[in-house]
Amino acid sequence: MSHELGIDPPVAATPEPATKRQPAEKTRTHVWIRFLLRRTARMIISLFIIVTVAFFVVRMSGGDPVREALGPTAPLALVEQRRAELGLDAPLLNQYLQYLLGLLQGDLGSSFITGQSVSSVVAERLPKTLALGFIAVVVVLIVAIPLGLIVAVMTQNGRRRLTEFSFGGITGLFLSIPEYLLAVGLVVLFGIMWPVLPIAGSDSAASYVLPIIALGAASSALIARIARVEGLKVLGQDYMRTARSKRLPKTTLYFKHALPNMLTAVLTLGGTTLGGLVAATALVEQVFNWPGLGYTLIQSISARDYNVVVGVAIVYATLIILINLLVDVLLAALDRRTALVEM
Repeated sequence: MSHELGIDPPVAATPEPATKRQPAEKTRTHVWIRFLLRRTARMIISLFIIVTVAFFVVRMSGGDPVREALGPTAPLALVEQRRAELGLDAPLLNQYLQYLLGLLQGDLGSSFITGQSVSSVVAERLPKTLALGFIAVVVVLIVAIPLGLIVAVMTQNGRRRLTEFSFGGITGLFLSIPEYLLAVGLVVLFGIMWPVLPIAGSDSAASYVLPIIALGAASSALIARIARVEGLKVLGQDYMRTARSKRLPKTTLYFKHALPNMLTAVLTLGGTTLGGLVAATALVEQVFNWPGLGYTLIQSISARDYNVVVGVAIVYATLIILINLLVDVLLAALDRRTALVEM
């Protein structure tokens, strides 16, 4: 009948080859695996470079850790014997290769001063630094991003010039003050002139307040500025005008529609800032006598305790690289189109 009417009969669908029916989920899994492998390779290369630079810079900086440990009156024969026991009489390249070999086995060496293993020093001091750095990062993100968005809403279309001027002046002031100097100022203000907060140690929750302010002030100012600029861009988009026309509640409009769309750029520009915040714990811990890795690092540099200095530097570098990796993962999750291109 169909032939008589000039209509071709329906053709049965030809099944697609198996290679063309690969599920989208499997493709995304492969993309993420490639992404993580590439980032891991970069991390290993970066750590190798950091270990090499730290080792040679510390060893060639001068000073004698054995003389520092034994004192200026120790007999020369005893100093030479101790140097031989520690392997410090070997050529520098041999010391480096020996250190790398131990590092591959998970051995960071031992302190030249106390004889304690560097791994145990790190295990003892790292939790305090992680607690301080983690809380500071969380506070910075919670304060800076909403603050930048709120100021963007208030100053949109050239409104409230005084607010814009004040915001720029205050954030510029915090950006111009180094963390170390701000920490000293906080000690003078709240430890001497108005003693209401602890200025040393980590014995209570109150002892976290001043170190976190010193660590997070500059980072909060920078990320708030970035958030304001990106917030103004997002608020000017057509989809935001459409959302306004629907008379949505302001909290839904700004924190559900505007905030997610500005996070990608804010995290991209602010990721390195957060890594720098962790690095700044070294000086801040010294000011507040905080029993963390930063305090240990400064003390070890003064004592020429090479293995502790290099070991702590490796841990700091690993923390910063992991933070950058986490930011990359968050960016890839927030903007999958960019992730597919860059992965």
